[in-house]
Amino acid sequence: MSVLHDALTDVAGLSVGHFTLAGRATGCSVVLCPEGAVAGVDVRGGAPGTRETDLLQPENLIERVHAILLTGGSAFGLDAAGGVMRWLEEHGHGVEVGRIRVPIVPAAVLFDLWQGDLKVRPDAAAGHAACAAATRDKPAEGSVGAGAGAAVGKLFGIERAMKGGIGGASLRVAGITVAALVAVNATGDVMDPADGSLIAGARSGPDSRHLAHSLRAMLRGEIPTRLQAGMATTIGVVATDAVLDKAACRKMASMAHDGLARCINPVHTPYDGDTLFALATGTAGRTANLALIGSLASEVTARAVVSAIHHATGLPGLPAARDLGGAL
Repeated sequence: MSVLHDALTDVAGLSVGHFTLAGRATGCSVVLCPEGAVAGVDVRGGAPGTRETDLLQPENLIERVHAILLTGGSAFGLDAAGGVMRWLEEHGHGVEVGRIRVPIVPAAVLFDLWQGDLKVRPDAAAGHAACAAATRDKPAEGSVGAGAGAAVGKLFGIERAMKGGIGGASLRVAGITVAALVAVNATGDVMDPADGSLIAGARSGPDSRHLAHSLRAMLRGEIPTRLQAGMATTIGVVATDAVLDKAACRKMASMAHDGLARCINPVHTPYDGDTLFALATGTAGRTANLALIGSLASEVTARAVVSAIHHATGLPGLPAARDLGGAL
Protein backbone atom coordinates (compact mmCIF):
# COMPACT_ATOMS: atom_id res chain seq x y z
CA MET A 1 0.00 0.00 0.00
CA SER A 2 1.25 3.48 -0.86
CA VAL A 3 2.88 5.76 1.71
CA LEU A 4 0.72 8.65 2.97
CA HIS A 5 1.82 12.20 2.19
CA ASP A 6 -0.65 13.90 4.55
CA ALA A 7 -2.60 15.25 1.57
CA LEU A 8 -5.96 14.94 -0.15
CA THR A 9 -4.18 13.25 -3.05
CA ASP A 10 -3.56 10.23 -0.81
CA VAL A 11 -7.10 9.24 -1.86
CA ALA A 12 -6.66 7.37 -5.13
CA GLY A 13 -8.48 8.95 -8.04
CA LEU A 14 -8.02 12.57 -6.92
CA SER A 15 -5.62 15.28 -8.04
CA VAL A 16 -5.29 18.85 -6.78
CA GLY A 17 -4.28 21.98 -8.66
CA HIS A 18 -3.71 25.53 -7.44
CA PHE A 19 -3.62 28.77 -9.37
CA THR A 20 -2.50 31.95 -7.63
CA LEU A 21 -3.13 35.23 -9.41
CA ALA A 22 -0.50 37.91 -9.89
CA GLY A 23 -1.31 41.46 -8.79
CA ARG A 24 -3.27 40.59 -5.66
CA ALA A 25 -3.38 37.82 -3.06
CA THR A 26 -6.14 35.59 -4.41
CA GLY A 27 -6.54 32.39 -6.35
CA CYS A 28 -8.40 29.12 -6.71
CA SER A 29 -7.84 25.43 -6.03
CA VAL A 30 -9.46 22.52 -7.83
CA VAL A 31 -9.94 18.91 -6.81
CA LEU A 32 -10.21 16.80 -9.94
CA CYS A 33 -12.00 13.46 -10.03
CA PRO A 34 -12.51 13.24 -13.80
CA GLU A 35 -13.78 9.67 -13.77
CA GLY A 36 -16.46 10.76 -11.30
CA ALA A 37 -16.86 10.51 -7.54
CA VAL A 38 -19.96 10.31 -5.36
CA ALA A 39 -20.36 13.61 -3.53
CA GLY A 40 -22.18 15.32 -0.67
CA VAL A 41 -22.05 18.72 0.98
CA ASP A 42 -22.84 20.42 4.28
CA VAL A 43 -23.20 24.22 4.18
CA ARG A 44 -23.10 26.12 7.48
CA GLY A 45 -22.63 29.69 8.65
CA GLY A 46 -24.74 32.64 7.72
CA ALA A 47 -23.29 33.72 4.38
CA PRO A 48 -22.37 30.91 1.97
CA GLY A 49 -21.32 31.45 -1.63
CA THR A 50 -21.82 28.21 -3.55
CA ARG A 51 -22.68 26.63 -6.88
CA GLU A 52 -24.30 23.27 -7.73
CA THR A 53 -24.88 22.26 -4.10
CA ASP A 54 -28.58 21.43 -4.56
CA LEU A 55 -27.78 18.60 -6.95
CA LEU A 56 -25.69 16.93 -4.22
CA GLN A 57 -28.76 16.30 -2.06
CA PRO A 58 -29.42 12.54 -1.91
CA GLU A 59 -32.89 12.79 -3.45
CA ASN A 60 -31.61 14.48 -6.62
CA LEU A 61 -30.59 12.74 -9.82
CA ILE A 62 -26.87 13.36 -10.31
CA GLU A 63 -24.75 10.75 -8.51
CA ARG A 64 -21.21 11.82 -9.34
CA VAL A 65 -19.20 14.99 -9.79
CA HIS A 66 -16.04 15.53 -11.84
CA ALA A 67 -14.38 18.29 -9.82
CA ILE A 68 -14.80 20.52 -6.78
CA LEU A 69 -13.68 24.15 -6.94
CA LEU A 70 -12.53 26.16 -3.92
CA THR A 71 -11.95 29.80 -4.81
CA GLY A 72 -11.26 33.28 -3.54
CA GLY A 73 -12.86 36.40 -4.94
CA SER A 74 -16.18 36.13 -3.11
CA ALA A 75 -19.14 35.55 -5.47
CA PHE A 76 -17.07 36.83 -8.41
CA GLY A 77 -14.83 33.80 -7.99
CA LEU A 78 -17.59 31.42 -9.03
CA ASP A 79 -16.67 32.40 -12.61
CA ALA A 80 -13.65 30.09 -12.23
CA ALA A 81 -15.93 27.05 -12.33
CA GLY A 82 -16.56 27.74 -16.02
CA GLY A 83 -12.87 27.24 -16.70
CA VAL A 84 -12.88 23.96 -14.78
CA MET A 85 -15.84 22.80 -16.88
CA ARG A 86 -14.03 23.80 -20.08
CA TRP A 87 -10.91 21.83 -19.11
CA LEU A 88 -12.96 18.74 -18.28
CA GLU A 89 -14.91 19.02 -21.54
CA GLU A 90 -11.67 19.35 -23.48
CA HIS A 91 -10.50 16.08 -21.93
CA GLY A 92 -13.75 14.22 -22.55
CA HIS A 93 -15.12 14.13 -19.01
CA GLY A 94 -18.67 14.72 -17.84
CA VAL A 95 -22.17 13.30 -17.77
CA GLU A 96 -23.14 12.04 -21.21
CA VAL A 97 -26.22 13.94 -22.36
CA GLY A 98 -27.03 13.22 -25.98
CA ARG A 99 -24.05 14.25 -28.09
CA ILE A 100 -22.28 16.20 -25.36
CA ARG A 101 -20.67 15.56 -21.99
CA VAL A 102 -21.57 17.98 -19.23
CA PRO A 103 -18.99 18.20 -16.42
CA ILE A 104 -20.43 18.58 -12.91
CA VAL A 105 -18.41 21.09 -10.88
CA PRO A 106 -19.79 22.19 -7.49
CA ALA A 107 -17.94 25.16 -6.00
CA ALA A 108 -17.62 27.33 -2.90
CA VAL A 109 -16.08 30.77 -2.43
CA LEU A 110 -14.39 32.65 0.36
CA PHE A 111 -14.10 36.40 0.83
CA ASP A 112 -10.61 37.82 0.24
CA LEU A 113 -11.50 41.25 -1.16
CA TRP A 114 -9.52 43.17 1.44
CA GLN A 115 -6.62 44.84 -0.28
CA GLY A 116 -4.96 45.61 -3.60
CA ASP A 117 -6.73 45.83 -6.95
CA LEU A 118 -10.14 44.32 -6.19
CA LYS A 119 -10.74 43.81 -9.91
CA VAL A 120 -8.16 41.01 -9.70
CA ARG A 121 -10.07 37.86 -8.82
CA PRO A 122 -10.33 34.29 -10.09
CA ASP A 123 -12.09 33.87 -13.43
CA ALA A 124 -12.58 31.09 -15.97
CA ALA A 125 -8.95 31.33 -17.09
CA ALA A 126 -7.84 30.84 -13.48
CA GLY A 127 -10.03 27.77 -13.08
CA HIS A 128 -8.66 26.28 -16.30
CA ALA A 129 -5.08 26.98 -15.18
CA ALA A 130 -5.70 25.30 -11.83
CA CYS A 131 -6.83 22.16 -13.68
CA ALA A 132 -3.75 22.26 -15.92
CA ALA A 133 -1.56 22.43 -12.79
CA ALA A 134 -3.29 19.53 -11.03
CA THR A 135 -1.08 16.80 -9.60
CA ARG A 136 -1.46 13.55 -7.72
CA ASP A 137 1.64 14.42 -5.73
CA LYS A 138 1.38 16.31 -2.44
CA PRO A 139 0.04 19.78 -3.36
CA ALA A 140 1.49 23.00 -2.00
CA GLU A 141 0.05 24.39 1.24
CA GLY A 142 -0.21 27.83 2.81
CA SER A 143 -0.70 31.04 0.84
CA VAL A 144 -1.48 29.50 -2.53
CA GLY A 145 -4.63 28.94 -4.58
CA ALA A 146 -7.80 29.52 -2.61
CA GLY A 147 -5.67 30.24 0.46
CA ALA A 148 -3.64 33.05 -1.12
CA GLY A 149 -5.71 35.88 0.38
CA ALA A 150 -7.25 34.04 3.32
CA ALA A 151 -7.21 35.60 6.80
CA VAL A 152 -8.30 34.52 10.29
CA GLY A 153 -9.20 36.30 13.51
CA LYS A 154 -11.39 38.99 11.90
CA LEU A 155 -13.92 39.33 14.69
CA PHE A 156 -12.49 42.72 15.69
CA GLY A 157 -11.66 43.93 12.19
CA ILE A 158 -9.24 42.99 9.42
CA GLU A 159 -6.60 45.36 10.82
CA ARG A 160 -6.17 43.01 13.81
CA ALA A 161 -6.37 39.77 11.81
CA MET A 162 -3.70 37.27 10.78
CA LYS A 163 -2.95 35.32 7.62
CA GLY A 164 -4.84 32.13 6.83
CA GLY A 165 -4.13 29.65 4.07
CA ILE A 166 -4.88 26.23 2.64
CA GLY A 167 -3.75 22.94 4.13
CA GLY A 168 -4.18 19.20 3.89
CA ALA A 169 -4.06 16.05 5.97
CA SER A 170 -4.79 12.33 5.63
CA LEU A 171 -5.20 9.18 7.69
CA ARG A 172 -5.48 5.48 6.82
CA VAL A 173 -7.24 3.01 9.12
CA ALA A 174 -8.19 -0.60 8.36
CA GLY A 175 -7.31 -0.17 4.69
CA ILE A 176 -9.49 2.94 4.22
CA THR A 177 -8.02 6.38 3.50
CA VAL A 178 -9.69 9.63 4.53
CA ALA A 179 -8.18 13.02 3.71
CA ALA A 180 -8.97 16.73 3.67
CA LEU A 181 -8.06 19.96 1.90
CA VAL A 182 -9.23 23.12 3.71
CA ALA A 183 -8.92 26.82 2.85
CA VAL A 184 -8.99 28.61 6.21
CA ASN A 185 -10.49 32.11 6.11
CA ALA A 186 -12.31 32.26 9.43
CA THR A 187 -13.84 35.05 11.45
CA GLY A 188 -12.67 33.18 14.55
CA ASP A 189 -9.31 32.31 16.08
CA VAL A 190 -7.48 29.07 15.29
CA MET A 191 -6.16 26.71 17.95
CA ASP A 192 -4.26 23.44 17.78
CA PRO A 193 -6.64 20.82 19.23
CA ALA A 194 -3.67 18.61 20.06
CA ASP A 195 -2.75 20.83 23.01
CA GLY A 196 -5.34 23.63 23.01
CA SER A 197 -2.77 26.30 22.13
CA LEU A 198 -3.90 29.34 20.17
CA ILE A 199 -1.86 29.58 16.96
CA ALA A 200 -3.51 32.45 15.06
CA GLY A 201 -6.34 34.91 15.46
CA ALA A 202 -7.32 38.44 16.38
CA ARG A 203 -4.38 40.42 17.74
CA SER A 204 -4.60 42.83 20.66
CA GLY A 205 -4.13 45.76 18.27
CA PRO A 206 -3.20 46.54 14.66
CA ASP A 207 0.53 46.59 15.43
CA SER A 208 0.50 43.99 18.19
CA ARG A 209 2.39 40.70 18.17
CA HIS A 210 0.10 39.28 20.84
CA LEU A 211 -3.26 37.58 20.44
CA ALA A 212 -6.40 38.94 22.03
CA HIS A 213 -8.06 35.51 22.46
CA SER A 214 -11.39 36.50 20.90
CA LEU A 215 -13.63 34.50 23.23
CA ARG A 216 -11.93 35.87 26.34
CA ALA A 217 -12.17 39.38 24.90
CA MET A 218 -15.92 38.98 24.34
CA LEU A 219 -16.39 37.57 27.85
CA ARG A 220 -14.68 40.71 29.16
CA GLY A 221 -17.25 42.77 27.27
CA GLU A 222 -15.30 43.70 24.14
CA ILE A 223 -17.87 43.94 21.35
CA PRO A 224 -17.03 42.45 17.94
CA THR A 225 -16.72 44.74 14.92
CA ARG A 226 -19.87 45.02 12.80
CA LEU A 227 -18.67 43.01 9.82
CA GLN A 228 -20.77 42.44 6.75
CA ALA A 229 -22.03 38.92 6.16
CA GLY A 230 -19.79 36.85 3.93
CA MET A 231 -16.50 38.54 4.84
CA ALA A 232 -14.90 35.32 5.99
CA THR A 233 -15.71 31.61 5.29
CA THR A 234 -13.73 28.39 5.58
CA ILE A 235 -14.23 25.97 2.69
CA GLY A 236 -12.87 22.53 1.97
CA VAL A 237 -13.12 18.98 0.70
CA VAL A 238 -12.98 15.74 2.67
CA ALA A 239 -12.58 12.53 0.71
CA THR A 240 -12.33 8.78 1.10
CA ASP A 241 -11.53 5.81 -1.11
CA ALA A 242 -14.35 3.83 0.53
CA VAL A 243 -17.59 3.08 -1.27
CA LEU A 244 -20.29 5.50 -0.07
CA ASP A 245 -23.63 6.68 -1.44
CA LYS A 246 -24.75 10.31 -1.55
CA ALA A 247 -26.49 10.20 1.83
CA ALA A 248 -23.37 8.80 3.48
CA CYS A 249 -21.24 11.47 1.80
CA ARG A 250 -23.49 14.16 3.23
CA LYS A 251 -23.10 12.65 6.69
CA MET A 252 -19.35 12.52 6.21
CA ALA A 253 -19.34 16.22 5.35
CA SER A 254 -21.52 16.96 8.39
CA MET A 255 -19.18 15.14 10.76
CA ALA A 256 -16.18 16.86 9.18
CA HIS A 257 -17.56 20.19 10.40
CA ASP A 258 -16.83 18.94 13.91
CA GLY A 259 -13.17 19.24 12.92
CA LEU A 260 -13.68 22.95 12.22
CA ALA A 261 -15.37 23.37 15.61
CA ARG A 262 -12.39 21.77 17.36
CA CYS A 263 -9.94 24.35 16.11
CA ILE A 264 -11.85 27.51 15.08
CA ASN A 265 -13.59 29.65 17.70
CA PRO A 266 -16.10 31.10 17.02
CA VAL A 267 -17.07 29.05 13.97
CA HIS A 268 -20.15 29.07 11.66
CA THR A 269 -20.85 32.72 12.48
CA PRO A 270 -23.24 34.99 10.54
CA TYR A 271 -20.16 36.34 8.73
CA ASP A 272 -18.93 32.90 7.60
CA GLY A 273 -20.35 30.67 4.88
CA ASP A 274 -18.46 27.58 6.00
CA THR A 275 -18.91 24.81 3.43
CA LEU A 276 -17.42 21.32 3.30
CA PHE A 277 -17.80 18.93 0.38
CA ALA A 278 -17.34 15.18 0.70
CA LEU A 279 -16.12 12.84 -2.04
CA ALA A 280 -16.07 9.04 -2.19
CA THR A 281 -14.02 7.59 -5.05
CA GLY A 282 -14.68 3.96 -4.13
CA THR A 283 -11.17 3.03 -5.29
CA ALA A 284 -10.60 0.90 -2.18
CA GLY A 285 -13.40 -1.34 -3.47
CA ARG A 286 -14.97 -1.75 -0.05
CA THR A 287 -17.50 -0.17 2.25
CA ALA A 288 -16.62 1.01 5.74
CA ASN A 289 -18.34 1.89 8.99
CA LEU A 290 -19.71 5.42 8.56
CA ALA A 291 -18.96 6.27 12.18
CA LEU A 292 -15.29 5.51 11.46
CA ILE A 293 -15.30 7.45 8.19
CA GLY A 294 -16.95 10.48 9.78
CA SER A 295 -14.64 10.44 12.79
CA LEU A 296 -11.59 10.31 10.54
CA ALA A 297 -13.06 13.10 8.40
CA SER A 298 -13.40 15.30 11.48
CA GLU A 299 -9.82 14.56 12.52
CA VAL A 300 -8.21 15.25 9.13
CA THR A 301 -10.25 18.45 8.78
CA ALA A 302 -8.86 19.76 12.07
CA ARG A 303 -5.33 18.75 11.09
CA ALA A 304 -5.69 20.41 7.69
CA VAL A 305 -6.73 23.68 9.35
CA VAL A 306 -3.66 23.64 11.59
CA SER A 307 -1.41 22.81 8.64
CA ALA A 308 -2.85 25.73 6.65
CA ILE A 309 -1.95 28.14 9.45
CA HIS A 310 1.56 26.76 9.92
CA HIS A 311 2.31 27.01 6.18
CA ALA A 312 0.81 30.49 5.65
CA THR A 313 2.97 33.41 4.55
CA GLY A 314 2.17 36.89 5.85
CA LEU A 315 1.09 39.94 3.88
CA PRO A 316 1.68 43.62 4.74
CA GLY A 317 -0.38 44.31 7.86
CA LEU A 318 -1.47 40.67 7.99
CA PRO A 319 1.21 38.60 9.76
CA ALA A 320 1.34 34.83 9.66
CA ALA A 321 1.81 32.61 12.69
CA ARG A 322 5.44 32.03 11.69
CA ASP A 323 6.02 35.83 11.76
CA LEU A 324 4.99 36.10 15.42
CA GLY A 325 6.96 33.09 16.57
CA GLY A 326 6.82 32.71 20.33
CA ALA A 327 5.02 36.03 20.86
CA LEU A 328 1.55 34.46 20.76
